[in-house]
Amino acid sequence: MVLPLMKLGTLLVKTISKPLASQLKHQAKVHPRFRQSIINFAQRNHRITTQIQRRIYGHATDVEIRPLNEEKAVQAAVDLIGELFIFAVGGGVVIFEVQRSSRSEARKEEARKQELEELRIKDEELEKKMAHLQSKLEEVEELAKARGLTGIFKVRQQPGTSTTKGSNEKPDEKSSQSPSS
Repeated sequence: MVLPLMKLGTLLVKTISKPLASQLKHQAKVHPRFRQSIINFAQRNHRITTQIQRRIYGHATDVEIRPLNEEKAVQAAVDLIGELFIFAVGGGVVIFEVQRSSRSEARKEEARKQELEELRIKDEELEKKMAHLQSKLEEVEELAKARGLTGIFKVRQQPGTSTTKGSNEKPDEKSSQSPSS
């Protein structure tokens, strides 16, 4: 439920950033000091990009570059500001999503580690119980051997021996018993 709401929220932020960028462009055109600073920025940007283009295409770079007229400079600067604003918002949303995803993965990994630790502890407890039961079984077998009760407690069977009822009795005892007793 949280994931679709987060995606919807990021989409909303991206959608709202476009009108905000448009408003920022409008204010940049109207405000006098900001307007002058963006004109200077646009002129520098124009000179740098023109020099780079001339170097790439192999043209002379020592030629004077004509400055942009004021309206073109303002328009270029506000377009750049608007695009940078939208790019910054989009980048912020991507960073937010990556961090959220990594936190989610870290929580899942921690839960897996905790579950494995619980299973390891349970396995150790079962091994201890099994060793304890094994020692108790050995004690019972020793007591049975000491008292001569090995025929009654068939704890360990040898391979190939039968476990049928009455197989420990001697054959002549079976025939000597009477039904009246």
